[in-house]
Amino acid sequence: MRKLTTLIALSAVMLSSAAWANPLNVVFTHHSSASNPFWQAVKKGFDDACDKIDAKCQMIFTQTEGAIDQQASNMIAALATKPDVLITSIVDNNAFDEIISRARANGTIVIAANVDDLEGANGNARQAFIGQGFAPAGYSLAKKMAEFFPKEGPIHAVVGISAPGQNWSEQRGAGVLNFLNEFKEANPSRNVKIVRLDTGTDGAVVAERVGAYVNANQDITVYFDTGLWHAYVAQTLADKGIPPGKVLMGGFDIVAEVLQQMKAGYIQVQVDQQPYMQGFMPVMQAYLAKNFGLSPADIDTGQGLVVKEDVDQLWDLARKGLR
Repeated sequence: MRKLTTLIALSAVMLSSAAWANPLNVVFTHHSSASNPFWQAVKKGFDDACDKIDAKCQMIFTQTEGAIDQQASNMIAALATKPDVLITSIVDNNAFDEIISRARANGTIVIAANVDDLEGANGNARQAFIGQGFAPAGYSLAKKMAEFFPKEGPIHAVVGISAPGQNWSEQRGAGVLNFLNEFKEANPSRNVKIVRLDTGTDGAVVAERVGAYVNANQDITVYFDTGLWHAYVAQTLADKGIPPGKVLMGGFDIVAEVLQQMKAGYIQVQVDQQPYMQGFMPVMQAYLAKNFGLSPADIDTGQGLVVKEDVDQLWDLARKGLR
C-alpha cells in the first residue's frame, strides 16, 4: 500500500511536467473484443491517463474474444511502429515471450496488465504487473459464497472455466476449487460434489451450456463463473422460472449486467478487480519510467468482494464506466 501511495503522489507531482516532457507513444494490446463490457472500463482508465499526460495512445482489441493468435499479431504490428510503451495482457505462458523480449531489447517499456505470466517476472521479460491475484481471488469468492450454502444436506458445486488454458480463467478456477475441496474435507458427513465445466466467453453459449446442465441436474447448489458470463446464466434461469437463490451464483467483475442480476437476487457474490485502475496505472508507471527513470512496480488491483447490499453505491460508478 505504501508503494502504491508513493506512486500516486509522484504521479500527481510529475503531471505538472507533462507539458515539457516528450509525449509518450503508448500501445495497449490484449486478448478481448470490444464487445466485452469489462474492457470498456479498462479503456476509460487508459484514455483518462493518456489525456492527463498528453500521450499518443491506442488500445487494440481482438476481433474474437480470447484469440491469442490475434493478440500476438496485433502486438507485432504495434511494435513495428516503435512505440515508447507496450501494455499487454499475458494470457499464455509462452505465446508472447519472444515478442516481449524483442520489445525490451529495442528499448520499449513493457508492462503487463490484467493478466500475467504464471511465473511472473521469471517467466516473461515484462517489467511489472498491474492486475488481480487470480488464485487468491477465486479462493476468496468461494469462501464468501460458502456463507450462503445450506447449513445441512448435499452440496453440488459447478465451476465454469470461461477460457480453458488461459492463465486468468484457470487460476481463478483453481482458487475456487481449492476452497471447495477444503470445504469437502472439513465436512465429511455431507455429500459434496464438485464439477468443472468448460463454459466459454460468449454469453449466449455460456447460458445455453450451464442452462442445459441445470436442466439435467436439478440438485445443483451453486455455479461459479471465472468471468462475468453468469449474468447471462441468471437471465436463463429467470426465463425458466427458477427463482432467485435456488441456484447460488458468483463470479468476477462489476458491470451493469452483473449488478442488475445481483439486485434481482440471482447473483450472491462478485469479485471486483478494479478495471479502471488496470487501464490508468500502467500509463502512469510508464510515464514515470520514461521521464524520471523510476522502475515500474507490481500493483494488486484487489480482491474486493461485493454482495447485494453494495449494489446501490456501485451503480453510478458502473454507469460512468468506472467499475
